[in-house]
Parts: sequence; C-alpha cells; structure tokens
Amino acid sequence: MSITRSPGFGILMVDDEPPFLRSLSIALERRGGYNHLYRCEDSREAMGIIAREPIGLVLLDLTMPYLSGEVLLKQIVEEHPDVGVIIISGLNQLETAVSCIRLGAYDYFVKTTEEDRLVEGVRRAVRMQEMRLENQAMRRKFLTDTLERPDVFAQIITQDKGMRSLFQYLESVSASSQPVLITGESCVGKELIARSIHTLSGRPGPLVCVNVAGLDDNVFADTLFGHSRGAFTGADTARAGMVEQAAEGTLFLDEIGDLNPASQVKLLRLLQEGEYYPLGSDRPKRIRARVVVATHRDLERKQQVGEFRKDLYYRLRIHQVEIPPLRRRKHDIPLLLDHFLAEAADELGKTKPTIPKELPVLLANYNFPGNIRELRALAFDAMSQHRAKVLSMESFRRALDLAGLADQDTGPTRATVFDPDQPLPTLQEANEILVDEAMRRAQGNQSIASRLLGISQPALSKRLKKMQSEDTNGLAADRK
Repeated sequence: MSITRSPGFGILMVDDEPPFLRSLSIALERRGGYNHLYRCEDSREAMGIIAREPIGLVLLDLTMPYLSGEVLLKQIVEEHPDVGVIIISGLNQLETAVSCIRLGAYDYFVKTTEEDRLVEGVRRAVRMQEMRLENQAMRRKFLTDTLERPDVFAQIITQDKGMRSLFQYLESVSASSQPVLITGESCVGKELIARSIHTLSGRPGPLVCVNVAGLDDNVFADTLFGHSRGAFTGADTARAGMVEQAAEGTLFLDEIGDLNPASQVKLLRLLQEGEYYPLGSDRPKRIRARVVVATHRDLERKQQVGEFRKDLYYRLRIHQVEIPPLRRRKHDIPLLLDHFLAEAADELGKTKPTIPKELPVLLANYNFPGNIRELRALAFDAMSQHRAKVLSMESFRRALDLAGLADQDTGPTRATVFDPDQPLPTLQEANEILVDEAMRRAQGNQSIASRLLGISQPALSKRLKKMQSEDTNGLAADRK
C-alpha cells in the first residue's frame, strides 16, 4: 500500500552536520507528522535537488563549506521564487537574522531553539506554501473555467454555476492536508461532497464517517480515539478508534455543530498537535488521516455566543464550502426530478413516465425545506401511484398544499416588501403587481399562478381580462 506523503511538496534540509539532519528529520516526522523530507549534506548539491524534486520549502544552515547559506538563499530566491526558505543557524545574531529576512527568508531560528518552536515555525511555513499553491490552482481553474476531474462529481446531479465553482475550489484544495468545513442546510448532499473530497485527495486509506451529534464526551473519545485493554469496566480487549481506522484516508465528522464543549477541546488538540491518546493509554498516537467536518448549524453565530470554541472554529474553516439549498438551484430541479423518477421506476419495476411540462414550473415555486431528499421522496411517492403514460401531478399538488398549510401554522412573518422611501402603491396597483409577478413565476401558466396567489383559476382569469381591458382602454384614451 502506498504511503501518503505529507506535505504535498517536499521539505529539503541543507546542513553539513549529519547528526543535526537526522535529529531534525525525526523531530519533523514525530512532532510535525511530515514524511516528505529530503536531506542534503553538501551545499553544492542543493540547487540540483530543488530543480529535480518537488521542493516547496528549504530549511537552510548558514555556515557551511563550499557554498554558504547566504549565497544559497540568494540563488533560491532568484531561480525558484516560489520555494520558501527558513534559516536554521548556529548563529544567534539579530543583524544576521534581519539580513536573511530582507533577502527573502520566511523565518530564522537558532539551532538551540526549543524543538516545539522550531516545528511550529515549519508548520506555519507549510501552511503558507499550501495556501499559495491553492490560490494559484484556483486562479488557473476559475480563469479557464475547467474541471480536471469531472468524473469525481458525477454522482452530484447539477448544472448550477455556483456548484461548478464549488467543484473547482475543491479540486484546488484537494492536495492540502488541512481540514475542510462543509456547511449547508440538512439534506443538501454534504456527505456526497465529503466523498468527493476524499476521492480528489488520492489518499490510499478509507473514508471513515462518524456522526458526532448527541455523543457525550466519553463516547466521543472512545469512538474517535479507541481504548486500551482495561481502560474501563468491560474493556476486555483493546479497540482502535475511528482516527486509527481512517489511517492514510479521510475522517469525516458529521454534525460537528452539535459537539459538546469538552469534546471540542479534544478535537482542537487533535488538529493542533496532530496526536491523540487512546483511553487508558499514556502513549500518544499520530493522526495520519485528513479531517473533513460538516454541519447544518451556523458555526459563526454559535462561536459568537460562546456555544462553539472560537479557536476550533477558525482551525476548521481553513477550507470552507457552503452547499446552496435547492431553492437557490432551481435549474437543477428538472434534472433531479428526472433522475429520481428513473431511479424509482427501476426500483418499482415500472416504465418511467413522461413528465408534464407544468410540473417543473410548479416545483420551482416551492421552497423545498427538505431540499434534495424531499424532492426524492416526492418523486418516489408519485411513481408509486403512477398508472398512465404521463405522470400525474396530483400527488405533487397534494404534498405541496400540505406543506403550504404547515407553513401557515408557523405564523406569518413580517417582511419589508415596499421601499420605505417610496410612496405606497394603491390597492389596484398592488393587485396588478402581484398578479404580474405570479404569472412571471408560473411562466404564464394560469393554473400554477392561481395556486401561488391563493385564488381559483377562473378568478385569476377574470382579473387578467380586466387588466387587459383597462390597458386597452388606457391606450385608446392616450391616442385621443
């Protein structure tokens, strides 16, 4: 099985002291989780390695034989400006550090610096490089309006431009090891997006999904981190948690907005330190999976009112995608309806019927609080009752009428319809505006427009004839 290399680009360590290179490699691998490492003991070979290998970050000593670190720094900045450089020197001199930063180094550390500070500095540089590469990829995709892996999104039925932009963004951040936050209302397809992220990443491990809603802290810790034998009563054998099971793959945590405060602390540590402790164990393990989380909650509001940790929120939203609800993707309704009817016909052993042209118009004027899952349920219900060649609209009308009554039961909502700085229209003018808008939304279909207005079709037809007559009389008067 292939091993995921982290980060996506290589980290080159250049130093003429082999023991220091070995200790630095161990520190980066154990404490940073980085295994995409290259060593160079001869400074004359460094530029050749950068040219041959996918190097994104160089950790460079200053005092070396042959080529000094300062000379190498200048060459790297001139010939490979996209490669970041961190100076790790035995010299603790402010003037030297300032000079290196001015020449283009990202940071400067002294070899006697605490290991944690050094590893954290490398983490910051890696994140900066990943963001730069992602921005380049996004710029390229949006300017050319291309998808490199359209097959990955084949299960997501859409022709919406916003969804296409979302796919392009996911392709751009696919190589990153940073978390992804997926937001959106219930039943919009967040798990499908998580699966697409996993496929795009090319990680060799599995996608492991965990719904964390309602888990208390002990169950959360046991589910994610596992336990050792004898950790608690009944723990007769050790059990690997979901983090370990995800291995080199993706760990998908759904309903993250419902996570309790104590568990939020544990998740934050997992993301910050990259390590965790199974219950009953005093030996830490490193996480090798990428973390993807999803929620239908408004995390920004929750962290503002103190219900969600601010530091965890900002750690999770390094990469964020919001899936639009179905009511903002109305052009997708005919596609989804056709797909679900075909799926239902196959499952029920029936022939897929012809869809009345009025049906997509009717559905486009419904808000779909249950989003895609609600549309699928409507299609399956209609298909189960289907008997003729043309699909009956009756089950859709009945379901939408019931949904409308339920909306009324929740009480009216007061909204600003008219511009407060403008005079109010007369009742007759308001009536005409309302009728015109209903006919526009119904695409000229009087039956659907009358339903939107809450009146009978003959009453609407009478109003339209009256409006047409008034317009005709008005034109005649103007000619006189």
